[in-house]
Amino acid sequence: MKTPIATEKAPGAIGPYSQAVEVGNLVFTSGQIPLDPATGTMPEGIEAQTRQSLTNVKNILEAAGLSLDDVVKTTVFLADMSLFAPMNAVYAEFFQASYPARSAVAVREIPKGALVEVETIAVKK
Repeated sequence: MKTPIATEKAPGAIGPYSQAVEVGNLVFTSGQIPLDPATGTMPEGIEAQTRQSLTNVKNILEAAGLSLDDVVKTTVFLADMSLFAPMNAVYAEFFQASYPARSAVAVREIPKGALVEVETIAVKK
């Protein structure tokens, strides 16, 4: 059985999907773009956008009773691979060893013109 997860501490879904879904002991977050949930605005620059995207993920996981320490897999979508190094520096502020597995890919376009989007899979212990 799947249970949707929602919080006002992350942007609301802009389509027919859940912020996250819990299935058994797994929580799958939808891709989080860097929208501030309070204002609906997006910061400028890859560092600020990565920080906001990961904060949104963190808040969704907390609504599910989890933390970033429970993340086992992340996928990072970038508007351009030249953004990888500054994204990676901010990413390292949010995850400590043992790190989750990760994929990072450049895509043609991210919703609302964002530079980054992050989705995760976490495990409840």
